[in-house]
Amino acid sequence: MRTFRNPVMPGFYPDPSAIRVGEDYYLVTSSFEFFPGVPIFHSKDLVNWRQLGHVLDRPSQLNLDHTIPSMGIWAPTLRYHQGIFYMITTYVDNDKNQHNFYVTATDPAGDWSDPVWLEDAPGIDSSLFFDEDGKVYYTGNRVPPEGQDYPKDMDIWLQEIDLEAGRLIGPKISIWKGALKVAHAQEGPHIYRIGNWYYVLIAEGGTGHTHAITIARSRNVTGPYEGHKANPILTHRHLGRQYPIVNVGHGELVETQHGDWWMFCLASRTCGGYYRNLGRETFLTPVAWENEWPVVNPGKGVLEFESAAPDLPETKWPELRLVMILPAVSWA
Repeated sequence: MRTFRNPVMPGFYPDPSAIRVGEDYYLVTSSFEFFPGVPIFHSKDLVNWRQLGHVLDRPSQLNLDHTIPSMGIWAPTLRYHQGIFYMITTYVDNDKNQHNFYVTATDPAGDWSDPVWLEDAPGIDSSLFFDEDGKVYYTGNRVPPEGQDYPKDMDIWLQEIDLEAGRLIGPKISIWKGALKVAHAQEGPHIYRIGNWYYVLIAEGGTGHTHAITIARSRNVTGPYEGHKANPILTHRHLGRQYPIVNVGHGELVETQHGDWWMFCLASRTCGGYYRNLGRETFLTPVAWENEWPVVNPGKGVLEFESAAPDLPETKWPELRLVMILPAVSWA
């Protein structure tokens, strides 16, 4: 049995978002204050990744000069529809104001367009969903319209988007408040249509030790959504701080060309105590379906350092490309 080692992308690669286009897989991660921004990768087997470049690689797209640490680009989402790649994300400025935008390309290696900035798009972790009827929807999180019941209580919301006009249209609809009582920071939503269900996959509990992945489903894209009774479907918070893989969350589901399902997510490895010196890394784990709900790493329910490899031809890239990422500061 062929196996693979986690993390599949070691080091500073948080908030993975991945898609399949035919037999090719593409993945992006957050880049925060660093420039060029939003590294983009290509794989044939979900395990071995080759960097194609960066989505944001010129100042005309986004000038990150003087951006302070941990601000900048948060949680990009990568999507593909009718020959066009879309990357949508949140730019958080030094005052913590949130600005959502998307860029497009016909070749994931670039060039990517200049940003289309969205008005009246509050919150972070923007994502796109292309429905079968031709409509496109924007999802993200926001402060609940009725106010927060507790600190960092957030609302997952949805609105139709006109990508040609570059604007949100129709009403904003609250679709889910998350699964966990007072598990703050409901964020990172992704919508999928699988069979006759719409699923919304989110992160809850913040990006620290209590991070978790939860899911809800509905027969209609606008809801109402019912949370899975087995939520959270993935977390390590109950394993304690001695477990070597911690703060698991921010998931993305991908189906292979053979009908197998996998989940990418972020997590950290501890070293010398509860220290996460390499930051948040990208991990991979299998997913099965039971009663039309996902089961993550069946029989185990946790991320593992070694797992059975995807049923895909193993790809070893002929060369390793090292890309230096420098802080976004002005040298003038």
